[in-house]
Amino acid sequence: MPTRLGKCLCGGVRFRLTAEPIATRICWCRDCQHLAANGTVNIMVPTAALDIDGPTSEYTSTADSGNTMRRRFCPTCGSSLFANSSARPQFTVVRVGTLDDPSSVKPTMNIWTSSAPTWACLDPTLEQVERQPRAVHCSLTPA
Repeated sequence: MPTRLGKCLCGGVRFRLTAEPIATRICWCRDCQHLAANGTVNIMVPTAALDIDGPTSEYTSTADSGNTMRRRFCPTCGSSLFANSSARPQFTVVRVGTLDDPSSVKPTMNIWTSSAPTWACLDPTLEQVERQPRAVHCSLTPA
């Protein structure tokens, strides 16, 4: 299991992942589009496998799914870094673009495609889900 490192644009927030992603998705919900002016590529990791060094600010809102979302970002440069859903507190979403090696993961699906703009380039080889995908089930028992 490789350790993945990442940081915000200014380097004020650094992080380390010590578990493989549970899911890697491109999200086209309107919230992600507001964050990135496009879809966002995200990995979902066990919250316990994420070590964060540096202060983060946060914004809490209600997503289209109805879940409360806690989004964390760098207070200095504004880089969007992490998100947590009230529906799955045991998982944290990490923005793939903040990884030191974003090529170390590959998306497997596009989600919230019903919200994607007509000009969006959706990879036809990836699964397409119109809204929220079904829940991820996995064991978080240490190996």
